[in-house]
Amino acid sequence: MMKQLFRHNAVFITLSLILLAVLGLALLCIPKAELHLLLCDRHTPARDIFYRYYTQIAEWLPYVICVALLLFSRVGNGVFASSCMIVSALTTQLFKHIINAPRPVTWFAANMPDVQLPLVEGVRMNYWFSFPSGHTTSFFALFFALSILASQNYSQTKTNLLQVILFILATLGGYSRIYLSQHFAADVFAGILVGTLICVLCYVVLYRYEDKKWYNYRIFGRKEAKNTKK
Repeated sequence: MMKQLFRHNAVFITLSLILLAVLGLALLCIPKAELHLLLCDRHTPARDIFYRYYTQIAEWLPYVICVALLLFSRVGNGVFASSCMIVSALTTQLFKHIINAPRPVTWFAANMPDVQLPLVEGVRMNYWFSFPSGHTTSFFALFFALSILASQNYSQTKTNLLQVILFILATLGGYSRIYLSQHFAADVFAGILVGTLICVLCYVVLYRYEDKKWYNYRIFGRKEAKNTKK
């Protein structure tokens, strides 16, 4: 089961590991404040508009996709995607409330009051519960789950290309949190880990039921034939 998961999703997983390695190295070598200013200080009017609205995708798109999968795909696919989103969100909120870390605007105001963060007009800033990034968790949980589902239904060539696209979309979502100064790089790092690991956990738990009648049931349309891709 795990070999199948990693084999069919090798591109998304490999790119995520590279991103974690690079970001982890940066966290070890560059001070917290310097790294944040380095990553968020590339503002232009076009980027401000893009990231302001793109980051909001994590607030509604995952739930739209989960409902669509439940209604129009195999019920099991919808349960899998929904489980990834719900469990990752609950895990993130648990850590947020236990750690209660300050957001960048709060941290800089207390530790480096002379630094003016490049904020985007119209974005409502948050002040606490910074670690880990919930939006990043949602982005990576959603797009990794879609990668896993796509790998079961398309050729490996198409799946590889789709995984690159899904990874880029997830990464843009994570970076949007730093760009908008809603999170530090460490928060995003943790969000990536939570989102991807929860997907792996949900896959291990749920895909043992792939042969069950309820898993393959379709609420709308004909019952979907069991997937045979190995």
